[in-house]
Amino acid sequence: MNIDAVELRRVAIPLVTPFRTSFGTQTARDVLLVRVITDRAEGWAECGALSHPVYSSEYTDGAEHLIADELLPRLFAAGDRLNADLVAQLLEPVRGHRMAKSAVETAVLDAQLKAAGVPLGSHLGATATHVVSGVSVSIYDEVPQLLDAVSGYLESGYRRIKLKIEPGWDLEPVAAVRDRFGSGLLLQVDANSAYTRADARHLARLDEFGLLMIEQPLDEEDVAGHAELARVVRTPICLDESVVSARSAYEAIRTGACAIINIKPGRVGGYLEARRVHDLCTAAGIPVWVGGMLETGIGRAANLALGGLPGFTLPSDISASDRYFAQDLTEPIRMVDGRIEIPTAPGIGGAPIPDVLEQLTVSRQVVKP
Repeated sequence: MNIDAVELRRVAIPLVTPFRTSFGTQTARDVLLVRVITDRAEGWAECGALSHPVYSSEYTDGAEHLIADELLPRLFAAGDRLNADLVAQLLEPVRGHRMAKSAVETAVLDAQLKAAGVPLGSHLGATATHVVSGVSVSIYDEVPQLLDAVSGYLESGYRRIKLKIEPGWDLEPVAAVRDRFGSGLLLQVDANSAYTRADARHLARLDEFGLLMIEQPLDEEDVAGHAELARVVRTPICLDESVVSARSAYEAIRTGACAIINIKPGRVGGYLEARRVHDLCTAAGIPVWVGGMLETGIGRAANLALGGLPGFTLPSDISASDRYFAQDLTEPIRMVDGRIEIPTAPGIGGAPIPDVLEQLTVSRQVVKP
C-alpha cells in the first residue's frame, strides 16, 4: 500500500460515571485516533494511552507528538512496500512507546484487511464467534455504593466482576461482595501495582475469598517480587503492566511470577505481538484474557477480534459501550446474555460515526509523506 496521509485526531468523550483506580480517577477519555489513508482503503485505530503517564510512561500528548514526528516518517519511508507485518520492524529504532506504535500498526492493518476483505478476527486466527464479558468495577468511597454497583452489573448480565483495590480498600470490599453475592460469583481483584513485597502476608488474606486471580499487585518492574509473592499466596497471580512483549511474558512464566496473563494489545505493541503472547501462553498452559483501557468502540471492536483466539479462556474486560459511554464513537457495542459478538466486517469491524466524531473532536492534524 501507499500512504497518502495520516490523520491524528483528539477526541474528548465523557464517562457515564467516574472510574477510580489506585492511580487516580477518570471522568472522561482523552482519546487519540489514528486514521491511515492509503491508495486502497483507510484504516482506523485508537491509542490506549491515558491523559497522564500514570498507568504507564505513555500519555496522549506524548503519543501524538511521537507518532507525528518520529513514527510516521519511518512509516512513509517504506513507500509502496508497506504492509502491517513490516510496521514493527520499521518502528523498532524508536525505543518503547508501544501504545503509540500499536495505534500506527493497527491503523495500517485495518486498511490492509479492509482492502483484502478480511476481518481482523480471521486474520489473527479467532475460532470463537463471541467473547464472554466481564466488568471492571471502580473504587468507591463506601462499601454500600460498591455493592449497588456490582448488583447493577450482574443484573445487566456481566459474567465476571473485577474489583479495583488499593491499600485500605481491599479486604473489606472483597469480603462484602463475596458475602452479598455468594461463592458462585466469578470474582477477581486488580491492584494496578499498588502494593509492595512487604504486603505479602496481607495479600495472602485474600485467599479465603476464592478469587480467580490477583492482578498486578506489585510494581511493573518487580517480576522477581511477583515470583516471591506467588509462593506466599494461593490465589493465582495475573500480570498486566509487567508484560510488554512476548519476551517479557516468557520470562515471567519461566520464573514463576504469574499463573495468568492479561493481554492488552496497546501495552505489548499491537495485535500481532498480542497474538505472539497468546501463542506463547497457550503453549505454556497459561490462561489469558483481554484487558481494557476504557476504549471507545474502535479499540473495543479490535479487542473483540483478539478475544476470539482459542487461548482466551477467561472472561474479558471488554464491556458493552454503555458501561462507559452514553454515546460511543461507533455504533454501540452491545452485550447479550453476558456475551459480545466478534465483528465480522473486514478490518477491525468498527469505524466512527461521522457526526459524533465531529461533535467530540477537539483537535486534528494531517501528516503527509
